[in-house]
Amino acid sequence: MSNLLCFCLISHQHQQFYPFGSAAGDTINAAVDDGSSSVIQLLSPFLFFGRTYQQIYVNNNGHLTFNEPSSQFVPYSFPASRNQDIIAGLWTDLDNGMRGVVSYHQYTSGNVLTRATQDINTHFPNLNFSASWVFVATWDKVAYFSLTNTETSFQVLLISDRNSSFILMNYGEIAVTTHRVQAGYDTINSTHYIVINGSDSGSSISNLKNSSNVSVSGRWAFRVDGGQQISEVNPTLSSTTVSTVTAQPWTAPEIFYPFGLTVGDKSNPVDDDGSSSVIQLLSPFLFFGRTYQQIYVNNNGYLTFNQASNEYVPYSFPARGSQDIIAGLWTDLDNSVRGVVSYNQYTSGNVLTRATQDINTHFPNLNFSSSWVFVATWDKVAYFSLTNTETSFQVVLISDGNFSFILINYGDIAVTEHQVQAGYDTINSTHYFVIPGSINGSSISNLRNSSNVNVTGRWAFRVDSGQHNISKEITTSPTTNSTVIGFRVRLKSLLDLTNSTNTNIVLQQIKQELVKYGLSNSIELKLRKVQRTKP
Repeated sequence: MSNLLCFCLISHQHQQFYPFGSAAGDTINAAVDDGSSSVIQLLSPFLFFGRTYQQIYVNNNGHLTFNEPSSQFVPYSFPASRNQDIIAGLWTDLDNGMRGVVSYHQYTSGNVLTRATQDINTHFPNLNFSASWVFVATWDKVAYFSLTNTETSFQVLLISDRNSSFILMNYGEIAVTTHRVQAGYDTINSTHYIVINGSDSGSSISNLKNSSNVSVSGRWAFRVDGGQQISEVNPTLSSTTVSTVTAQPWTAPEIFYPFGLTVGDKSNPVDDDGSSSVIQLLSPFLFFGRTYQQIYVNNNGYLTFNQASNEYVPYSFPARGSQDIIAGLWTDLDNSVRGVVSYNQYTSGNVLTRATQDINTHFPNLNFSSSWVFVATWDKVAYFSLTNTETSFQVVLISDGNFSFILINYGDIAVTEHQVQAGYDTINSTHYFVIPGSINGSSISNLRNSSNVNVTGRWAFRVDSGQHNISKEITTSPTTNSTVIGFRVRLKSLLDLTNSTNTNIVLQQIKQELVKYGLSNSIELKLRKVQRTKP
């Protein structure tokens, strides 16, 4: 008697995948290269970062859109600062006309809702979440365009209880590709975006099946209604992957103060050479003898007080102009191509506590207590005509009503051939400061490693111009009614101190050091003689 052995070949479905296919009742997209579903009316409204949608499109090239279908097969690089919200499971040039199935389904009851409830409460604890609606879009074994033997599988799930909204992205087998790829999400004007690190490289895209930000291999989870994101769970990869993947769009340096819409920032218009509207300050800010109640955040990297500015070529400080300027990095930036310019101000809370600690550390013996903080941030903004560049920095104004300070924090700064300038300049240049090295675009990236307060990437200045006690004997000139102090110092510098520009830079640095220890900001330093010394 012979035995008949039957081998059944079953397509492996990854455990993190939700039910899909005809057996689950899915609606299948037309097998058309660069095609899309027809408009899908949602059975429940979906809240996506402040906008509520009643419809959606599942696009064959791996992404979801809300207002219209998309045949775009070359993905935008997030943040794209465009005019539509996009959720990209894996946006690339796919072709379900050759191989694979794109399908979708939505649920308002049953086991899928039970599973979604469990998943969200696991990934986002303490919410007491109960799913009332789930939308599942699946790309099952779809080929890349012109690569007919490739297969790529992933899902995008939208989950809601009408108040809180979430996305799950599940990754199965992902074929490597030479096509451009992008995974994550991007909102209108890029006020919120996520790029899953490594998802913009086709050669390493297959690692997505081993990556996660919620300790479930092949799954990424995001809250997208505008509420608290995952903060306690570290992204992970399996041991077979050689690099760590993170879902954070950018990890700001520790010196940066909180920024972005998650902390309540207001974003500037996405407009080359644009500015904020007038910002009424919640506390007066004293800047070298002038008290301001308003400010403008200009997209090209600087602050002004009396009027907005669209100047993209910086003045060289001292400019002896007619306005006060604080330049984090004044140059020709373009947030309409990439990046976000935003601002916020605080009169209570942890930001004030941090500012108090920072100022007392950088300027000892003042017994300072912050009552107001203004934070302006340029986050990954491109230079004009250099769309692949990213530059990040902050300007922080801090006051207690009497003392005023500026912190300038630098992250990654791209080199550029544009003219650049960082520091500050007052009306008629009675006070000014040029951050050393900030006038040369080819070396501007060094700002992230520079400091005048021994905190890498930070420059700190006192700018109120108030009088302070100085325990030194001083004299008053009878002809000018001004205090005059003479002293002699020996300087060693890598700069040529016979050059007047270099001399002014050094004098401003000396002045800021003296101000730290109680000298008035209204002082002027003048050099009577410069002697070149041998090394």
